Amino acid sequence: MWSIEIYIVGFVIVIVTQLIITYRWRNPKCNGKLPPGSLGFPFIGECLELIFPAHSYDLHPFIKKRLQRYGPLFCTNVAGRNVVVSADTEFNNYIFQQEEKLVVRWYLDLFEKLFRETGEIRPDGLAIHKYVKSMTLGRFGPECVKQNLLLQFEQLVQTTLLSWSTLDRFDLTHASVAMFGEFGTNQMCICDPETSKQLVDKFINGSRAIISFPLNIPGTTYYKSLKDSEKVMKMLKEIVNERIIASAQDEHNYKDDLLSKLIKDIDVVDFITPEHIIHILFSLMFAIFQTIPIILVLAVKFISENPAVLTELIAEHDEIIAKRKNSDSSVTWEEYKSMTFTLQVVNETLRLGNTFPGFLRKAAKDIKVKGYTIPAGWAIMACHSALHLDPNIYKDPLKFDPSRWKDATPEFISKNLKPFGGGIKQCTGADFTKASLCIFLHVLVTKYRWNVVEGGDIIQNPVLHLKNGLHISLSERKNVN
Repeated sequence: MWSIEIYIVGFVIVIVTQLIITYRWRNPKCNGKLPPGSLGFPFIGECLELIFPAHSYDLHPFIKKRLQRYGPLFCTNVAGRNVVVSADTEFNNYIFQQEEKLVVRWYLDLFEKLFRETGEIRPDGLAIHKYVKSMTLGRFGPECVKQNLLLQFEQLVQTTLLSWSTLDRFDLTHASVAMFGEFGTNQMCICDPETSKQLVDKFINGSRAIISFPLNIPGTTYYKSLKDSEKVMKMLKEIVNERIIASAQDEHNYKDDLLSKLIKDIDVVDFITPEHIIHILFSLMFAIFQTIPIILVLAVKFISENPAVLTELIAEHDEIIAKRKNSDSSVTWEEYKSMTFTLQVVNETLRLGNTFPGFLRKAAKDIKVKGYTIPAGWAIMACHSALHLDPNIYKDPLKFDPSRWKDATPEFISKNLKPFGGGIKQCTGADFTKASLCIFLHVLVTKYRWNVVEGGDIIQNPVLHLKNGLHISLSERKNVN
């Protein structure tokens, strides 16, 4: 009898404890009224629905359903992290202007494990960002694109496409990452070809963590990917340390890359350390190796599916070559700026190619917005994909239609196309991204023809990627003018 009473008491304690946990989970502390929404189940939140794959360019069903139910501002919880999702353009623009004041950059746990960042505000956080932005603009900004990168990237594309044309077929998703990896490595930390290749290969494997189920146990893709990302960090550490030693031994041992500039500033800028340099390089690698290639692949996929677009592209670029004194000349800055239709194709690809549904920030203090309060410490996802797919702004928003940009004013584009974020932390690689896509398409359509062999199936979970890659065959174009 006594043992039965113990079981009953134990059962009651478990139930009461569970009720308390559930109540506290669903009623977090807030100095005001939380935005509408649900925090899901204790500990896991609503993450299972978020990572459930969708096969469309449309908003992920997780987000779309809640926007329809709650409006442009709602709260949720992803794997224990409280998040406010905002499709309110006015509020999103506001928080982008409040970097290092009301909000700081933040990543979900799976990104944090890759980037080793905590999202904590530091007293010198704004100064650090301004420094890094200055460094990257000096390497990838519009003036550098104009003076150096346009020619350098075109030369790489010429060589790369020629090598691809010797293959029966290849996966453009992997091949484009390798191409941008080679280019990015030479810009950031010049090293021997074998080390560069290993660095890119390990990074490709490591970055798979963002599209795999975040189960960090041996044998899973996520676990293996994190191990590869650790190897990338280790390789970067060795590269940085070796360069520091070489620079100390011979001050004239200088390579024309970002790493040399960063090392030179260790004794000048108080917050630049070898560890910080590694993090800067890793973050830039992610942007160049991972985000730009998928946009390039999507552009080729869209063009392949729209023959009229390809015809107009060919006409534009053939005309550029026809106007040259020497048809084999490299693309000039003026020619790049004249690629009107190509830039429309790029804009439309950026609009539909929302590789991640939004930009993540963390509230550094309580934020009041439209009668609601976002508590300090909560994450905010500025959902730019909702803006890009808004039927009130874009007619037939899921249709790939470059012509929609034909008469678009700079003001319209600035307001309604935000693939690079906004505010002081807007991506500094925006100009390089657009230029590299235009240069790639120029060489591709003027010198080659291609066929899609297989692949190209879209999947979001919630990162957008191609489930089976995009396998194509490439051949040299006949009767080139």
